[in-house]
Amino acid sequence: MIIKKPCIFIYTHNADNSVLKEVCAGIEEEGVFYDTTEFPDECMKKLAYKAARDSMLGSGIGIFGTAVCLKMRGLEKGRNIESYLHPTQTQCRNIGANSARAIKKLPFKEDYGL
Repeated sequence: MIIKKPCIFIYTHNADNSVLKEVCAGIEEEGVFYDTTEFPDECMKKLAYKAARDSMLGSGIGIFGTAVCLKMRGLEKGRNIESYLHPTQTQCRNIGANSARAIKKLPFKEDYGL
């Protein structure tokens, strides 16, 4: 029997390595597990929606190239917590951290690195 641990799902398509690395680092800083999966051609919003729907914790991130999106299960399609087309390093890390903070019911990091 295969038992999966509760984790944040990150669904990607041709993800930029630096974006993925920073998102994962943000999640790790908060002490939450994550799992990444490559999917066929989709937009970041669809990837995030599917990731949140599939995650036991209800938090999902979609990465399409450099575009990144954070979604929580229960929000309707088109409504996202955060999304960026060309995020800075700080924004990528914060999306990861905020996905974990949503699960832990902690306030979001608001340093947008503009």
